[in-house]
Amino acid sequence: MSPPLRLAVFDCDGTLVDSQANICRAAEQAFRGLGLDAPPREAVRSIVGLSLVEAMRVLAPAEDDAMQRRLAADYKDAFFAMRHAGTLDEEPLFEGIGALVARLDAQGWLLGVATGKSDRGLAHVLDHHGLARHFVTLQTADRHPSKPDPSMLLTAMAEAGTTPQDTVMIGDTSFDMAMAKAAGVRAVGVAWGYHGIREMIDAGADVVAERVADLPALLVPA
Repeated sequence: MSPPLRLAVFDCDGTLVDSQANICRAAEQAFRGLGLDAPPREAVRSIVGLSLVEAMRVLAPAEDDAMQRRLAADYKDAFFAMRHAGTLDEEPLFEGIGALVARLDAQGWLLGVATGKSDRGLAHVLDHHGLARHFVTLQTADRHPSKPDPSMLLTAMAEAGTTPQDTVMIGDTSFDMAMAKAAGVRAVGVAWGYHGIREMIDAGADVVAERVADLPALLVPA
């Protein structure tokens, strides 16, 4: 009898790649372009992982819905303009991530991504780092409600043919951990991203990896 399929779903920003510099720059341009004070970078890092409109609701709670949506659109435009002009900062893989993804793929894990990025943004990152071939399911903010809604994970499992018992979510934010719990899957936090360990544990993390090398042993319950 064949062993059950196993699916490991990664967040992107703060888990696979360090993209905070570009995220902060795009947010600053969006706010200043509309005559608003740019939020502190610490605040911007705290919303990484949310879909854009939800993120702007957190960053600009005093503004109305129309302004929050305008901020989200201008953020996306700023990011596109930087990419088109070739002025995006490098979004490096966190050390060891490339080898980890290849290792899990070789071991028979099905791999996916669930991210607040757009389809275009995620494709750019995966293609740039040569990782696209490893992933069988890609879920983005273009087609789903914002984390922590479980829609991304439910669709990833449906596409991969796995059950919650055989699926794990790997991410760096409380939003990722709460999404995992909502979908009934194992929640593994990583300590090198944008939310603190306590935030992730409070949101439902089953365990938090301190280093990339620690992840393989934490993907299934001990």
